Amino acid sequence: MFRFDYLYIFATVGLTAYGQVILKWRIGKFGALPDDTLAKFRFLLSMFLDPIILSGFIAAFLAALAWMAAMTKFDLSQAYPFTSLNFVIVVLLSAWLLSEPLSASKIWGVLFIVVGTILAARS
Repeated sequence: MFRFDYLYIFATVGLTAYGQVILKWRIGKFGALPDDTLAKFRFLLSMFLDPIILSGFIAAFLAALAWMAAMTKFDLSQAYPFTSLNFVIVVLLSAWLLSEPLSASKIWGVLFIVVGTILAARS
């Protein structure tokens, strides 16, 4: 039977994956980091003030809160394997949304992660 406590774990995973993908997508729109120190500071500040990038930071913060809630309900050894699903979600979303290559070795790696997560979570 599904325990609603697992929603904390899935919120952690989903928000973390969202943050990673959205940051990569949006930062790609800004171009390369300048060489000059002052230009780097302005560049990073402008990225930080971008509302979409800010949503990635907010997602990371909310993921941390969800993880803290999950830690009140689960042993770390039981909950932590689920965080490996971030790799699966990020690989799939980056292929779909960012047109990053999805090779056979990545697919096999993702499948092994899923199997490993299932085995680790059940023990």
